[in-house]
Amino acid sequence: MPEIGYALSSEEHRHGDLVRFAAAAEGAGFRFALISDHFHPWTDAQGQSSFVWAVLGGIARATERLRLGTGVTCPTVRIHPAIIAQAAATVAAMMPGRFFLGVGSGENLNEHILGDNWPPVGIRQQMLEEAVAIIRALWTGDIVTHDGDYYTVHTARLYTVPEQAPPIMVAAAGRDAAELAGRIGDGLISVAPDSEMVETYRRNGGDGPRYGQVHVCWAPDEQQAVGTAHRQWVNAGIPGELGQELPLPAHFEQAGKNVRPEDVADVVVCGPDPERHIAEIRRYADAGFDHIYVHQVGPDQDGFFRFYADEVLPKVQ
Repeated sequence: MPEIGYALSSEEHRHGDLVRFAAAAEGAGFRFALISDHFHPWTDAQGQSSFVWAVLGGIARATERLRLGTGVTCPTVRIHPAIIAQAAATVAAMMPGRFFLGVGSGENLNEHILGDNWPPVGIRQQMLEEAVAIIRALWTGDIVTHDGDYYTVHTARLYTVPEQAPPIMVAAAGRDAAELAGRIGDGLISVAPDSEMVETYRRNGGDGPRYGQVHVCWAPDEQQAVGTAHRQWVNAGIPGELGQELPLPAHFEQAGKNVRPEDVADVVVCGPDPERHIAEIRRYADAGFDHIYVHQVGPDQDGFFRFYADEVLPKVQ
C-alpha cells in the first residue's frame, strides 16, 4: 500500500495555521507532508504566501514524526541555489532524518519578481541540473567554488550541515523533466496519475520514491465542496502550460473566468463520499506512485482531518 501524506498549502493558509495543520496531520495518521514554496498565491482569492523557510522552522518544533519536504522549491531564479542549500541544510539539521528538498523548474508567477528573464523550459531544466549539483556540493561541508553556465559560487562553505544530506526529489510534469528526475533526483514528484511519467523516471535511473499529489475538497455536502473548490482553487481547471507562464495572480483569475465549477470538479475530488477519495488515491497507486499526498482545498482542514482519520486512511495504508 502507498504511504499517504498531506499537502500544506502556503497559498491558502497563514503561517501559524500551517504549523498547526502539520501537527494535526501527524496526529491524524498522515506519514509525511509537502509544503508549497511560493512568492505569490495562484489567485488573490487564496490570499496567502508565507516564506516557507520560516514556516519550516515552526513545523520542525511542532512535530515529532512527520516527514516533511518542500513541494516544490525553485532553486534557480528568485533564490540562488547556494542560499537554498544553506536553508535546506539548516532545516534538515533541525529535524534529522525527516526533511527532504523537493525542487522544480518553477513558474513565472513566482520567479519574475526581481526582473529576471523567464527562460524557456529547456534552459530552466539545465539551470535546475546545475543548481542541484551546487546544492549537493555545499552539503558536503567542503569549500565550494563553481563557475558554471548559469551560476557562480566563490569559496563558499556551509558550517551548519546535517549528519546525513537530505534526499532531493525532482518535480516533473512532462517527459523531459521525468528524465531529469531519473538522472539527478533521489525521487520523483508529480501531480497527475501518469504511469508513463513514472516509467520514464525509472528508465533514466530513478529508483527512489514517487510522490503524487491528489486534490480534494471534503465538505458535508458535495455541492458545497464544488463551490469551495471552484472559488479557492480555480487554477486546477486552467489547461496547458499557462501555469508555468502567467506572471500574476490576476492573470490566473482572468483565465479562471472560463473555468466552470464542473471543470474543477473533474480534477478535484469533491464531497463526503470516502469511496471517491479512496478511488482517486488508488488511481495514483496503480500508476506507480508509492507516496500520495492529499491537498484539501479550502478553510475546513479540521473536518478533513477527522474524515480522513476515520474513513479513508484506515483503508489505504
